[in-house]
Amino acid sequence: MSQQPRVAVLSGFGINCETETMAVFEMAGAKADRVHVNRLVNGEICLDDYQIMAVPGGFSFGDHLGSGRLMGNRLRFGLREQVRTFVKAGKPVIGICNGFQVLVKMGLLPGDEEVSLTQTASLALNDSGHYENRWATLEFDPNSPCVWTKGMTRMRVPVRHGEGKFVTDDRTLLDKWTETGQLAVRYVDPDTEYPSASDEILPYPISPNQSWRNVAGVCDPSGLVFGLMPHPEANHSTWLGATWTRDVEKGEHGEGEGMILFRNAVEYAKSRLI
Repeated sequence: MSQQPRVAVLSGFGINCETETMAVFEMAGAKADRVHVNRLVNGEICLDDYQIMAVPGGFSFGDHLGSGRLMGNRLRFGLREQVRTFVKAGKPVIGICNGFQVLVKMGLLPGDEEVSLTQTASLALNDSGHYENRWATLEFDPNSPCVWTKGMTRMRVPVRHGEGKFVTDDRTLLDKWTETGQLAVRYVDPDTEYPSASDEILPYPISPNQSWRNVAGVCDPSGLVFGLMPHPEANHSTWLGATWTRDVEKGEHGEGEGMILFRNAVEYAKSRLI
């Protein structure tokens, strides 16, 4: 088998960030394929042939019935066993923005050890009442089992969503997910010292959506399945950053802050191919 991991980047039904998602995985050393969901459902392509799966951002099914709801059902019922087998085989999965909404609403995130695909959380409308398109600062939990965020501390990244408020109907689960390190990434005030992630909801727009406990992304108990509302693939190079002209003046140019996240997953997948 090739030592270059293959990434299935899902497409179709309103997903529209697959090109840049494929690009960052290839920049990280993987081979990325655009895979239409229908080709997996009808058996034309098998998920087992891939080492990483990515569900990119966009507006799947036009966000009808809620962001990610219909695509989540499409995967949960059309690809249930393929997805469960993929995760149980120890292969990394990521959902970005609408892809995060999909993984949450299909029950893969925050998930459980059995990969039962039971939904326990959701992404609700932003408290601002409108679509947020701005830069935010994220802080990563150093004790999280997440393979995607290993070694990461903070990152500047754009958010582009109207329904990004992480909530659950069982608040006790938030304590459980905190203890297990599943609340892997949170919005944070960039003027504070690391680490300073807080359970107290930060003011808008530091928290662009008023997520409970400032959650920006979560992982499953294994740390292999990860999702987040912001777009790390949109900061793969310094010239994409909000302060790129100042960064260049300081001699900082090249790889963007978001790339380490994809490199972590690709290196993990490579280690399993040896």
